[in-house]
Amino acid sequence: MITRPNVKINLGLNVLRKREDGYHDLETLFVPYFGFCDTLEIIAGDDWSRTSASLFERYGGSGAVSGGAPRLVQAVSPDGRLMITVARAEGVDWDPLKDLTAKAFYLLAADFDLPPVKIFLEKTSPVGAGLGGGSADAAFALRMLSELAGLGLSDAELAAYAARLGSDCAFFIYNRPMLGTGRGEILSPAPTGLPAFVSAPGLVLPEASLSGLQTFVEKAFPGSSRDTAPEALRLAVVIPEGVAVSTAEAYRGITPHLPLCPLKDVLAHPVDEWKNLLINDFETSVFALHPSLAAIKQALYDRGARYAAMSGSGSALFGLF
Repeated sequence: MITRPNVKINLGLNVLRKREDGYHDLETLFVPYFGFCDTLEIIAGDDWSRTSASLFERYGGSGAVSGGAPRLVQAVSPDGRLMITVARAEGVDWDPLKDLTAKAFYLLAADFDLPPVKIFLEKTSPVGAGLGGGSADAAFALRMLSELAGLGLSDAELAAYAARLGSDCAFFIYNRPMLGTGRGEILSPAPTGLPAFVSAPGLVLPEASLSGLQTFVEKAFPGSSRDTAPEALRLAVVIPEGVAVSTAEAYRGITPHLPLCPLKDVLAHPVDEWKNLLINDFETSVFALHPSLAAIKQALYDRGARYAAMSGSGSALFGLF
């Protein structure tokens, strides 16, 4: 079984209050974005993989990247029930048995009789950019394992398991625009009247430079598109290469507060009014630490975006055209 876990962006992100458990209450609109995707295969332990040979051919023979991290890692759990392979061009600098897909397997295995499985994960979506790629992998793994083992878990049941793996994991069970509250795990339907969102290819911007951004926008958003409804917003994500934003550092710069206007009310305004109303609370502190991100946001507006913002705690930015 093979899937292509996508990522997400946050439309608006209000940090409301700090909780006694150390987390923060927030409100945001999660929107799926298909311009960056991983490849995830899960098979029963004695089945034949359709991806492993390709992964080893493309990643296994080229050694480590400059930072010392191998491009392909593989591990078998001590109980022999799980073999996991993770491949990434930029290197895999985490223990594969601690990958969220492995945690998804053992979360379900604690409650159900799962067969031994092999997981093959090719990470091509950005890591640590505020797009939730790891959470997507985990949520997709939960659904795949349910189907593989014939568990028949409902979306609500899968979302409950996903919420135990990460604050935005549950969103990827539904994978459509949804309002997130609590830590992000409490989901409700998106407000009615929102435009459709059509994903354009993403861009990794070399060394946080604005060079090439104009060409990217022209290619991603030509003047017209017959397969895009007139009321749809075309969405593209820009990843500034070499800019790392620590989530802990981003939260240290936040002063939680209740917004003057609840998110649902802001989203009811016309898109062209979102620029001054739809806020990501992390932008103030993160842009102060990384001015290049503010410059990219402004460049998206300069190139015709109707709305632009940072996603999550960064470093990804996006434009709606």
